[in-house]
Amino acid sequence: MSQAAYIRMTRPVNSLFAGFAVLLGVILAAGPFDLLSPGAPPLYIYPALITAVALITAAGNVINDYFDRDIDAVNRPDRPIPSGEISPKAALAYSIVLFIAGIVASLFTNLLCIAIAILTSALLALYASSLKGVPLAGNIAVSYLTASIFLFGGATFGPFGLMQNFYVALIVFLAILARELLKDAEDIEGDSKGGARTLPMTIGVKKTGILCFVLSLIAVIISLLPVFRWWSPAYLLLIVIADLVIMAGATNGLYADTPADLRRTKATSILKYGMFLSLVIFIASAMLIG
Repeated sequence: MSQAAYIRMTRPVNSLFAGFAVLLGVILAAGPFDLLSPGAPPLYIYPALITAVALITAAGNVINDYFDRDIDAVNRPDRPIPSGEISPKAALAYSIVLFIAGIVASLFTNLLCIAIAILTSALLALYASSLKGVPLAGNIAVSYLTASIFLFGGATFGPFGLMQNFYVALIVFLAILARELLKDAEDIEGDSKGGARTLPMTIGVKKTGILCFVLSLIAVIISLLPVFRWWSPAYLLLIVIADLVIMAGATNGLYADTPADLRRTKATSILKYGMFLSLVIFIASAMLIG
């Protein structure tokens, strides 16, 4: 068994990126200059937070490979389990160790962060084992797991920080969910041949587009509400630009009738750009305005 294979299985770049991305949630909750103030959490909480998120993300990648080993044997035979570098039993044990290590690291944070670490670990395992193949449920799980980074960062500052980041996490959740559903709608033909079950396969591209438009519109409305500590005329001026990009992508999805239409309009790419721009504006506003 190769040590390199164990490392490769965790997707180390993605796991480390997720770990450091949690600091964005910290900045949104407190602002960069509050991190060293007398009332701020002790400094050791931040490396503990990064470590917990990175390890739990790595564990999710490993357990995902464990449950996808039969599919990977066909599509990705070079991966550690189908290639024989790591046995399925060893991979499962490895994922459990990583989950436990991530939760142990969270013990150096606070009760809210510990609760989120446990919930996220359970959801990652549930997603890999069963939710991935359930229409809509899998999309919701992926959307929450992305948004949970901001909940994690906010929880560092207790209930106030959690509530401060709740609205950002909700916007991210809704936008990611809309994009994930549109991506499924784009891939209906391939998913159908592969035996997958997705919501767009059940309700069709048109109704999926309507649902995603509504989800995006709710996210945009929330972004305009005075629920952020950095809410100001300057913030509103900036966020409207990102909101227009998001709604442009959602509108393209709304008028698409077939998977080919969706691919041609690049609705999912436009949504991605709008989401990225909105996050940049959130962080800049939190640092400069808040």
